[in-house]
Amino acid sequence: MKEYTDEYLNQIKEIILAKDEERANAELASLHPADIAELYRKLDVDEADYLFKLLDEEIAADVLMELDEDDRLKLISDMPAEEIAKQIDYLDTDDAVDLIQQLDEDDREEILSHIDDVEQAGDIIDLLKYDEDTAGGLMGTEMIVVNENWSMPECIKQMRLQAEDMDEIYYVYVVDNDYRLRGTLPLKMMLTHPSVSKIKHVMEDEPVSVKVDTPIDEVALDFEKYDLVAMPVVDSIGRLLGRITVDDVMDQVRELSERDYQLASGLSSDVDADDSVFAQTKARIPWLLIGIASGLLASIILGAFEAQLQVVTTLALFIPIIGGTGGNVGVQASAIVVQGLANGSLDIKNFASQLGKEILVGLLNASIITAVVLVYNLIMLPGNLAVTLSVAVSLFLVVMFATLLGTAVPLTLEKLKINPALATGPFIQISNDIVGLIIYVQISTFFLRMFTDIAI
Repeated sequence: MKEYTDEYLNQIKEIILAKDEERANAELASLHPADIAELYRKLDVDEADYLFKLLDEEIAADVLMELDEDDRLKLISDMPAEEIAKQIDYLDTDDAVDLIQQLDEDDREEILSHIDDVEQAGDIIDLLKYDEDTAGGLMGTEMIVVNENWSMPECIKQMRLQAEDMDEIYYVYVVDNDYRLRGTLPLKMMLTHPSVSKIKHVMEDEPVSVKVDTPIDEVALDFEKYDLVAMPVVDSIGRLLGRITVDDVMDQVRELSERDYQLASGLSSDVDADDSVFAQTKARIPWLLIGIASGLLASIILGAFEAQLQVVTTLALFIPIIGGTGGNVGVQASAIVVQGLANGSLDIKNFASQLGKEILVGLLNASIITAVVLVYNLIMLPGNLAVTLSVAVSLFLVVMFATLLGTAVPLTLEKLKINPALATGPFIQISNDIVGLIIYVQISTFFLRMFTDIAI
């Protein structure tokens, strides 16, 4: 990987400033498309645009797909439709769809009208119909397809014709006369059975495939489970539509992971460190405002608890423990559930089983935490039984509530087709803070009335 030191970047900037095309081309020729994309991220838009225009169309297309979506959009936003169409000629259909999806409807239509290959344009139009978070939105149509009734010589002839326009060949897919997927043809069979009468006699039956509407996270799990580098995509009746490659899956999984991490951190939309101040503020402010609202609500709850706090000020010392413990327990429980849903180790059908398991874990955690705090208070607050019991019982109930909430919420969101990562962020923390305070207020009031002469 190329290391971009300040000295090297200054050298590149000087070349651009001097409009020295010969030196610029020499530098670009020594770099991999991924390295060129990395270089572009360290330049401003005008500098990157100057270098991009020096690239030949095939390299330029590869560089475009190595860029992040935002950087890519900055480069192509001012490019003529004819130039973008030329880049697309060198892209696989899945990559072409990724590029075109970033543009508005009018720009899409204009670019598609300038694509010379009518078949490629038609494939792109068909792929644009699929949800980008499904197998259909991720697949490409470039693949080697043979008929199960072909002889081996005929198969080899057709494979050579189809392979001319392909960069990589992962599998050879076998279909019947209705284009339904029947199997795969290992290349070894072509060498060991050169005169076989029909392909169906040597093909491998029942290949792993995925339906066109399968969510991307499920596709990724299948790739991991079966150690695949490519997977065929079929429709509801088994007809072969396209294929997904492992590099596309990994890119998409990374994007989804980043999105989930930001959601769990309290960001309402996908942002990057180099986004504008307005964009970052817009993403952060919703949960911050909700946090302020919850804080005001907590102050109202404590206001109702003012009489108890004035008489027994020791109760106030344990408010951070009650809120903090509940929040930690809730986030832990929800994180385990969300991770299980993401990696397939937890099935939404096992809702009751998982809830029961978490209740047992919650009971153990609550018992240990309560015992520790109870012993501490018995030693440090001798004779103050009301406070000791208030804190101990409140902690036990708060831990149990947080466990149930942290488990039930992500499972419920998953069942409602809402991203369960929402349950690992501020939502759980705020909910537990409010409910924890209510529990603490009610339990403390109860024990103060029982063990003291204070009128509450």
